[in-house]
Formats: sequence, structure tokens, C-alpha cells
Amino acid sequence: MNSYKSLVAWQRASNLSVRTLEIVDDAWGPRGAVVFDQLRRAALSVDLNIVEGYALNTPAQFRRHIRIAIGSAAETERLLEIAERRGYLTAEQVEPLRRAVDGTLGPLFGLLRSPRLRQRVDR
Repeated sequence: MNSYKSLVAWQRASNLSVRTLEIVDDAWGPRGAVVFDQLRRAALSVDLNIVEGYALNTPAQFRRHIRIAIGSAAETERLLEIAERRGYLTAEQVEPLRRAVDGTLGPLFGLLRSPRLRQRVDR
């Protein structure tokens, strides 16, 4: 039986969420607390929306959650820029996460273009 774990988009999103948590945990400080809290939520949201959409088992719901995951990936990317600009994270910490976001967005957009998810769901 297939599962969300077989999706490249989820595999990459899972890596993004775990790596983000690791880096943020290592860099945690009170000055960046608000940005770090939101960054953690945004990165986790990419991963978890893929899982939730897959579990709902309808093309329309999966497509909706993939769009949310794309939005969360964009939010993650922007938060990384803010964290770096404010000095909460270094360029060396941010760069692998940027690559992880980029590597996740491609498969997410691919899922949206998938013929199975483009089918209309009647009623």
C-alpha cells in the first residue's frame, strides 16, 4: 500500500522540518524567539499539510493541502531571510535550509500538476 512516505515532496519536507528544528534549537535565543517560533511552525506545516492532505484521501482536499504546504514553504523561506538579516542565524545555517525549501517546492508544484489531483471531484 502506498503512503505519503513514498512521496518525494513529503521526504524533502520531512528533511526540511527536522533540519529546521535542529538548527533553530542550536541557535535559540530570546532575541529571535518570535522569529524562531514562527519558523519552526512554518517548516513543520509544510511536512504536516502533505500528511494531512494525503490522509483525507480526496483529490480536492489533497490539492488544497498541497497549496497550503507551498504557502508554508514560502513563509519558511521569508523567515529564513529575516533570521539571517537580523543576525539570529548565520548564512552557513540558513543556506542548507534554503536549499531544502527549494528542493521541496519543485515536487510540491509537481503534485499540483499531477493529472490525478487535477480531476474534478463531483459533489
